[in-house]
Amino acid sequence: MTPEDLVEIELIKQLKARYFRLMDQKRWDEFANLFTEDCEQSWQAAPDQPAAGGKGREGVVSFIRDSLAGMHSTHHGHMPEIELTGPTTAVGIWALYDHCATHDETVFDGAGYYRDEYEKRDGLWLIHATRLEAEAFPGPV
Repeated sequence: MTPEDLVEIELIKQLKARYFRLMDQKRWDEFANLFTEDCEQSWQAAPDQPAAGGKGREGVVSFIRDSLAGMHSTHHGHMPEIELTGPTTAVGIWALYDHCATHDETVFDGAGYYRDEYEKRDGLWLIHATRLEAEAFPGPV
């Protein structure tokens, strides 16, 4: 691995950090800028539930925005495993913990793994695909 590779990996880490922060802050216009136009997303909230998601930047942002409507959320991504697969492509796995709640109750506590694909377009790393495989812990822990 070269020093340049480490710089690219750090840029991808910063991209995913913005993903979590902007999602929790519900800054949807800025959040949308983190994705390729032709991105795909899939969330599996619990092992016994089918995956759901969106396609295309608008579809992905709409799905996530609608999923978090009326809730406060905290998403933590940890322990990234990022592999550069080409000069403008990479894949990554992130451990996730998230907590979503309304003003008076916990709606969701969960953990799982994101499996992402990234593409560098016009000099910027963007999320091209993101898949969440989660374990859910509904209600108070």
